[in-house]
Amino acid sequence: MQMGDSSAAPGTSLNSGGRGAKAASSPAENYQLARRRTLQVVVSALLTESGFESAEKAAVETLTEMMQSYITEMGRCAKTYCEHTARSVPTLSDTVVTLIEMGFNVDTLPVYAKRSQRMVITAPPVTNAPVTPKSLSAGQKRTHPSHIPCHFPEFPDPHTYIKTPTFREPVSDYQVVREKAATQRRDVERALTRFMAKTGETQSLFKDDVSAFPLIAARPSAIPYLSALLPSELELQSLEETDSSEQDDQTDSENAAGNVINVGPHLWRQMTLLLDFSLRHFLFFF
Repeated sequence: MQMGDSSAAPGTSLNSGGRGAKAASSPAENYQLARRRTLQVVVSALLTESGFESAEKAAVETLTEMMQSYITEMGRCAKTYCEHTARSVPTLSDTVVTLIEMGFNVDTLPVYAKRSQRMVITAPPVTNAPVTPKSLSAGQKRTHPSHIPCHFPEFPDPHTYIKTPTFREPVSDYQVVREKAATQRRDVERALTRFMAKTGETQSLFKDDVSAFPLIAARPSAIPYLSALLPSELELQSLEETDSSEQDDQTDSENAAGNVINVGPHLWRQMTLLLDFSLRHFLFFF
């Protein structure tokens, strides 16, 4: 900043008020830009009253930011005191308490307002506050009934509490159901294959890149025909049920009189299969 001679240093004119700024495109940006320009005009007027004739742009921006922060903090504190006393609109007493809390001497305020070198700033143009667009619209917004005071908050948007039922009919087309079942089956098989490839041994088609196209490693059996010779679990279960039913029919007296060990068909079948397997295995190696 420079005092006295305006040609002492290149700077920005105090009466410019940021005229070279780029015009805003949206209403919100236009509102913020108008507020910022008003603060810059106030800062420029205060600098002129203090004896400055020119100022750097960075200095004006810094002072403008400081004033904006001070006013914002004062409004926030006044709103806090207002809500603390169960009110929604701040009053003059809230502002006075806020200034005292921030360390400002309230007694000097009337003298400062009546100073002789005070500059009068023209009122800024009226700019409407930006309207927040409503993404959802349902029904009509309700107003307060007669028994609710007007200073109470307004009702929320109808879409926040209006229920819109939706009904979706199940798909019953045969072709669609079959395609969906085939897709689900393919996805399950693919997921199971990937799980087995990650948790077990794998083989790769390419020697250079082992992680590309992994295949589940084949585990050859020493005796591949063993599973064909041994009875399955279903056959064993059915034979056990048959043996238990036959053993229940026989009495203890008949077993004691004959002194013969009762050998069921299940045991005979197992013995026959084991003998057949042993014979085949013996002939295979010799």
